[in-house]
Amino acid sequence: MSRSDRIVESVAGPMESVMIRPPGFRGAAFGEAAAGDLRVDEAGRRRAADELGVSPEWAFATQVHGTTVIRATTPGLLGEADAIFTTRQALPIAIATADCVPIILEGTGFTAVIHAGWRGASAGVVERTISELRSGGLNVSRAAIGPSIGPCCYEVGDEVAERFPDFSRRTTWGTTSVDIAGSIEESLGSVPVWRSARCTFTDTELHSYRKSRTKLRQVTVAWLPAL
Repeated sequence: MSRSDRIVESVAGPMESVMIRPPGFRGAAFGEAAAGDLRVDEAGRRRAADELGVSPEWAFATQVHGTTVIRATTPGLLGEADAIFTTRQALPIAIATADCVPIILEGTGFTAVIHAGWRGASAGVVERTISELRSGGLNVSRAAIGPSIGPCCYEVGDEVAERFPDFSRRTTWGTTSVDIAGSIEESLGSVPVWRSARCTFTDTELHSYRKSRTKLRQVTVAWLPAL
């Protein structure tokens, strides 16, 4: 996967699709606001599942901005965690975001999804997930980073910026910000990465908690296609 793929988005299916499909991935999609909050919108989840060719029965976690990793073997709510992986074919796993960074990892025989805000990213949720996978003999072969709030708009205090010294930036209005997605990309090392260029704060087709204090989320889903 070439580095230029990081800023090119591919939407599969008909023009009315509301799922972003990163190129080269076997089972990965990032939702837009128009898809609905697929955690609670069952009709929207069924429409998305039909579009993606997957089951509408998805596995979720209660996200707490931590580093806990859960292995999914069945659909439904799995407990508190910010990363989910599965080795079960045709079981969609999902996380929800509205400014935080959604990440999908793929490798032979597994897929994983990660929710990373500044707390989770600085605590090492991505590194923890990769370590958990490796402990089970699973190696990451590619990663996708979906839409999140960009450094253009992610105003933070010094206590947050200090956690990301190499990724301190300035907002478009001149205040301190950080590039969380950039820090996550670096943490992935030599793993090929596709990265969205869309900012949840400025993109009207995406939910942003910072912009509107919305309780709605766009949902990221990954799955191992059935043979």
